[in-house]
Amino acid sequence: MRRRDLIIGAASLPFAAGYLAQLMESGALAQSAPAKPADQGQPFNAAQVRQIAHDMAQKPYKAPETKLPDNLSDMSYDTYRDIRFKPDHALWHGENLPFEVQLFHRGFLYTQRVEVFTVHDGRSFQVNYSPDLFTFGPKIKTPPPQGANLGFSGFRIHGPINRPDYYDEIAVFQGASYFRSLAKGQTYGLSARGLAIKTADPSGEEFPSFKTFWIERPMPGTNSIVVHAILDSESASAAYRFSIRPGDETIFDVEMAIYPRADIDKVGLGPLTSMYYFGSNDRDSVDDFRPNVHDSDGLAIWTGRGERLWRPLSNPQELQISVFSDANTRGFGLMQRERRFAEYEDLEARYETRPSLWVEPIGDWGEGGMYLIEIPTRGEIHDNIVAFWRPQDTLKKGAEYIYTYRLHWCSENPFNPQVATVIGTRAGAVDEDTRLFVIDVKGEKLKDIPLDDNVHVAVTNSAGKVQHVVVQPNPNTGGWRFSFQLVPEDATLVELRAQLMRGDEALSEVWLYRWTA
Repeated sequence: MRRRDLIIGAASLPFAAGYLAQLMESGALAQSAPAKPADQGQPFNAAQVRQIAHDMAQKPYKAPETKLPDNLSDMSYDTYRDIRFKPDHALWHGENLPFEVQLFHRGFLYTQRVEVFTVHDGRSFQVNYSPDLFTFGPKIKTPPPQGANLGFSGFRIHGPINRPDYYDEIAVFQGASYFRSLAKGQTYGLSARGLAIKTADPSGEEFPSFKTFWIERPMPGTNSIVVHAILDSESASAAYRFSIRPGDETIFDVEMAIYPRADIDKVGLGPLTSMYYFGSNDRDSVDDFRPNVHDSDGLAIWTGRGERLWRPLSNPQELQISVFSDANTRGFGLMQRERRFAEYEDLEARYETRPSLWVEPIGDWGEGGMYLIEIPTRGEIHDNIVAFWRPQDTLKKGAEYIYTYRLHWCSENPFNPQVATVIGTRAGAVDEDTRLFVIDVKGEKLKDIPLDDNVHVAVTNSAGKVQHVVVQPNPNTGGWRFSFQLVPEDATLVELRAQLMRGDEALSEVWLYRWTA
């Protein structure tokens, strides 16, 4: 028997009423039906994925399967890492195709079962679980027995992104609706999610989960791979199509159809999740040898009006939610702009190589707001930053909502602004009553502009008093620097906005900041 025949079994039920009933009743796909010959499969197209999501939303939600043997669910992270997929069993291994796929075992925090199919020539084939696909470390005294049908917790895609003769890991789908990727020369950092619902809501967040994936077999010589997915939660089901193109900038083209089970007024589209522990603007009570520790240092927004905004991130004392109202936003992203090793000094984490992630809406997303949620954290192991777009209108039960967008895993903003960008924000005390803010900006817009009376900084503040505003060229960066002092007076929270101007002409993007006592 060929390895491919061993790993890939045919889908056991067609995309029909019986298939949908099995999916919704059991939460898994065809666990007890007889297997089909491996070379036949079942018909498949993207429209069927939407139909499955639509029909699931018409029935009550059923939580995903999480039951596992005790030794798999009650384990440490180090023990879980000892369960390793055998690379020579990867999908399409040795077939001279541009991508391979490895599967993740269930265990530790990753107890939810997902079903994985491959698609070839318009037909789907289920990837069957077998313990023979994995090696189990010595800490696991009792590996799963032969014949166990545990399913998988996710998968990762490999391809020759850094050099033509080696298949690097380039994308991972694992854990609820989380997925992550990177570009050439980068290391993993922030993550994306399929959907966010009730994030930071007092009643508790709802975490939708991917339940089923269909991975299209890549064509020889192609530079992309396509993944279809079903997502489910208490409030909605959804269908996804991801077209993934790795390279100097890795692109995900995302098509999403949402089918609410109930009215949803707190939904997040294009959600991003990252980590910010401390930085040059936020080192209060930090005792660490490193100057900065973060996967992202700011939120960038390109508004529907064409304005560029930059909001440095912070690690607040209390939960903070910032909302930037807009219409037809052109894009947003959690960015890692600081790319110098000297600003991190971490030979293991290599934060300077973490990707930025830019969300580019395709089409009209209407009125709504860009949400930034900053959660207090006492360490770098927790993702404490969330950003997403929230539509102004409630998503109604029984309706269909189609969204298309593009994810850019990159180093620089994929759409270079026509104004200078903020490359550094620093803050410190002048005395016990006064704070100093120092902002560096850089860009083509500043070249050949002399320092004269027309160049100034427009600063506004919601409370307190701003004084001693200074602007000057910075020969060390090739850009400009401006600074000012904030006297909060009796205020415990001050919203700040600053922009380098020449007369009425904007020379830089808008710098935004929330100071709290």
